[in-house]
Amino acid sequence: MKYRKKLIEVALPLDAINAASAREKSIRHGHPSTLHLWWARRPLAAARAVIFAQMVDDPSEYVDELLADPVLRHAAEAELRARWEVWKRRVAAYDDAQRRGDDSVPEPGPEPTLEECAADLERQRLFALIEELVQWENTTNEKVLERAREEIRKSWRRTCRDNADHPRAAELFNPDKLPAFHDPFAGGGSLPLEAQRLGLEAYASDLNPVAVLINKAMIEIPPKFAGMPPVNPEARNDRSLFKREWKGAQGLAEDVRYYGKWMRDEAEKRIGHLYPKVKITPELVRERPDLKKYEGRELTVIAWLWARTVKSPNPAFAHVDVPLASTFMLSTKKGKEAYVEPVIEGDGYRFTVKVGKPKDPEAAENGTSAGKRSAFRCLMSGTPITYDYIREEGQAGRIGARMMAIVAEGDRERVYLPPTPEMEEIARSAKPEWRPDMQLPNNPRDFKTPNYGLTTFGDLFTDRQLVALNTFSDLVQEARERVKQDAIAAGLPDDGQGLEAGGRGAEAYAEGVGVYLGFAVDYAANYWSEIATPAEGFIRGTFARQALPMTWDYAEAPPFGTTSGNWLAGVEWISKAVELFPAVNSGLAIQADAARQSLSADKIISTDPPYYDNIGYADLSDYFYVWLRRSQIAVFRSLFATLAVPKAEELVATPYRHGGKVNAEKFFLDGMTEAMTRLYSTRFPWTPLWGRRGGP
Repeated sequence: MKYRKKLIEVALPLDAINAASAREKSIRHGHPSTLHLWWARRPLAAARAVIFAQMVDDPSEYVDELLADPVLRHAAEAELRARWEVWKRRVAAYDDAQRRGDDSVPEPGPEPTLEECAADLERQRLFALIEELVQWENTTNEKVLERAREEIRKSWRRTCRDNADHPRAAELFNPDKLPAFHDPFAGGGSLPLEAQRLGLEAYASDLNPVAVLINKAMIEIPPKFAGMPPVNPEARNDRSLFKREWKGAQGLAEDVRYYGKWMRDEAEKRIGHLYPKVKITPELVRERPDLKKYEGRELTVIAWLWARTVKSPNPAFAHVDVPLASTFMLSTKKGKEAYVEPVIEGDGYRFTVKVGKPKDPEAAENGTSAGKRSAFRCLMSGTPITYDYIREEGQAGRIGARMMAIVAEGDRERVYLPPTPEMEEIARSAKPEWRPDMQLPNNPRDFKTPNYGLTTFGDLFTDRQLVALNTFSDLVQEARERVKQDAIAAGLPDDGQGLEAGGRGAEAYAEGVGVYLGFAVDYAANYWSEIATPAEGFIRGTFARQALPMTWDYAEAPPFGTTSGNWLAGVEWISKAVELFPAVNSGLAIQADAARQSLSADKIISTDPPYYDNIGYADLSDYFYVWLRRSQIAVFRSLFATLAVPKAEELVATPYRHGGKVNAEKFFLDGMTEAMTRLYSTRFPWTPLWGRRGGP
């Protein structure tokens, strides 16, 4: 086979690509990262640039074409004259230095050629296109994308001409059909998505079922229903919506919004009593005159703030559950300060909430924390509470929690209120019918909670959070049936063929909408846990970093509120991402081990393999797997056949799983070598195999 060197093998405009990739981190609305959380997701800008440069010939490989064009030849000749003048001066300077015995002047290099000038000018043109291509604003700019696709097609047509005599020319070198693309370590799906955006059939595989479903949602489901109007009755009955043009996956996204809202309304009917409003009573106003304007009103709760508790280590107060509060400050905004003030009453205490600057700012800032090494101090006696003591109490099942404060929605402001016995009693009245009892991994680097007695995934949630997540998971299944009936009414065939069977009718459409609604449950799970902590004005999700830490105070948000993690916010993030998917060509995502799969055969391969031991994807994604399995197993039986994400074959150097660092490194290197050998031997050799370095 005749091979032409690709642009990626020669040069790239790295500064522009890096700048666009860095900027992308601050973009949220419509970005695929808002579809579903995934760790170390590659920037779309970098993925798009890499695939383009991997498939486009370097200009040095078609200089004859360039010089055959009179306009390009004239430009190259002008460039040559300019370069030749510069080169001539360098030669003169070098010769003069040599006569004087001065070796500091560098050699002038070879004489510039017309061919080099033509290739460099063409390369600059391609660089300019890449610099446009990587901009977020051009993600859906068809004019820019089509220019990029045409460059890919031009290079492909050259290859087809070069290999017209190949024994498999009819099969492999059809100038009207580009080769397909495959990423065997698909993860968050950036590379397959961008391959599809650039006009290729995209294939993705991963061992991790969560990653596979993310890729299905990005490259497989949207093209099946591209250009379709929504099926929900509201859209069908609204003449303006019915007549509008629905491009790409816009109709699908609109249905995700509609049925997501239906789920929210249904859930509020079923569990709304667990999330009551808070009444501003005259008694409360007497303590807090600033609340006078709200007297008699019921305010919507934004969050309930809790602190974990342990029995005091001081024998005199051993019967008291004392708080482990990392801070008592609720708001530090200038002019809007608010803080928790514990009031000790006999051998007990209660929490009040004050507004304004605290008398002792340091004490309010530190809560009951005694510093990183000293852990906490007993609120009742000041006795140190060490981490060893907390671990002992936790492993004995004696860590509890107590409500510290309530954050409510006022008139264009947040209102900070003290807890009430009624509020705490309602929270504790929740009785979940199911809890994920899968054991957390023995992975002390990334999972800290087992040290403190929280050993199962179910332990990471309050009972009220479990009731909410169960309710919404079950509603995904109910919504799927509702979508199916509405799709039939809208005219989609009732063929009984689901997504796994390759269907495109009502059954498959309902299952597709159900995937995105299942992702909304995972969005909620990221915020509705005992690991989610309060921050200034919002709630920090469970995965603020690539680990599950132990937290000492946490924020419990209502599903029906307006703060971080509310249900409709998750639905909207997901819908906006779906709207911007290319939904062109076909796509397929499957579960497969990279070292043993056959999907790569005769395909372009670009991949970003695991980073040695940097992230334990399988362990972390179990957090979401348990909820996806509950809502999706009826649709994807083989994908969710196991109780947990497969781990034994995961190509990550995890010491705890392989009996130490030496064995873990050997496992990783042997497995990666096997995988890369297979990919190299099965790939379509028209382009280089591209992969980021993932080893030690």
